[in-house]
Amino acid sequence: MKILVVDDEKLLVKGIKYNLEQEGYQVVTAFDGEEAVHLAHDESIDLILLDLMLPKMDGLAVCRTVRGFSDVPIIMLTAKSEDIDKILGLEYGADDYITKPFNIREVTSRIKAILRRVNPAPRDTGNTFVSGEISLDYNFRRAVINGKVIELTGKEFDLLELFLKHPGKVYTRENLLDIAWGFDYPGDVRTVDVHIRRLREKVEENPAEPKYIRTKWGVGYYYKQD
Repeated sequence: MKILVVDDEKLLVKGIKYNLEQEGYQVVTAFDGEEAVHLAHDESIDLILLDLMLPKMDGLAVCRTVRGFSDVPIIMLTAKSEDIDKILGLEYGADDYITKPFNIREVTSRIKAILRRVNPAPRDTGNTFVSGEISLDYNFRRAVINGKVIELTGKEFDLLELFLKHPGKVYTRENLLDIAWGFDYPGDVRTVDVHIRRLREKVEENPAEPKYIRTKWGVGYYYKQD
């Protein structure tokens, strides 16, 4: 697995690179946003560790640009503690965030957890699951709705699969966090809300009035099967 580490603090990058290589990962590095985008585009990257504050192009701009051509998992690194910065990172397409200062073991644990989720065991070509108007293509990990192909991130696919396989079952935000992110995930339930909103924007004709992924007010979310 190849990981791209992006931060303008060269000593920090050196330390992260050393520890990730000890875990068996191949590591490439970038020290500004523009270099990060070029590497993400030209290299076969499996995960990006991306600092928020970067020269030439900040982390959010990098995340948004990369999302234009790749669904590679992105973990944001931020020295800021304000919740708005973390949520913005998720809305721009990041999969997770870690606040500085951090323990390198936390970083490696998050990386391993995300890579396990986005690289499931191989499935047979053409394997699909159909629920009403929506079908899941396991070979390409995408959805098809009424003949329209919907490209999904790894987390969006996992959430949609869970909903489709359990129609009508209401999941609390805590349930979804535990199931989709893992019991050891240290994030909070707002992560779920951001991903549900992004998923609705892709699969719903009108995200403001969702047809498939409904809200059970005061409880959580569920899938409505016609």
